[in-house]
Amino acid sequence: MTNSSFSLVAKYPLVEGLPPSALEYLESCASDVEFAAGKAILTEGAKAGALYLLTSGKVALSAHAPGRGHILVQTLGPGEVLGLSWLFPPYQWRFDARATEPVRAVAFDVARLRAKLDEDPVFGYALLRRITPVVLERLQQTRVRLLDLYSSTPSGHDRLADSANARSQHLPR
Repeated sequence: MTNSSFSLVAKYPLVEGLPPSALEYLESCASDVEFAAGKAILTEGAKAGALYLLTSGKVALSAHAPGRGHILVQTLGPGEVLGLSWLFPPYQWRFDARATEPVRAVAFDVARLRAKLDEDPVFGYALLRRITPVVLERLQQTRVRLLDLYSSTPSGHDRLADSANARSQHLPR
């Protein structure tokens, strides 16, 4: 990755404000990638092998809904993060992602990132503080889409409530 490319990436919220040593490490784990419109970037269930910071283009993030096919969860664009499943075992994608137009991104080698998170807790904490809001936003967007999905069916509300009640009966109190 070129220094000029990384200087551009350094302005994005994910890495903004990190110390120069952290930025240098991230640069060593990064490469520029491109995806043509229509190209699958993530496939649900496949090995989560990269973290992407989108620099241009748009990506449709979708999830498989039994009986309904794929539902759009969120559309991501420049400056946004794609690929969060690399943080959580079993390190498999939880969503599908497809370029809806040509996409350029910075791809980070997540095996190296995970090793650095374990090796350098200060770096790990700083990076996770930046990634956690993205995880929470993605969770919220998924929740909203599920509410839309189930509220659009006559018995959707009942099914959603029954599902939530069934889960809560199994949670520790």
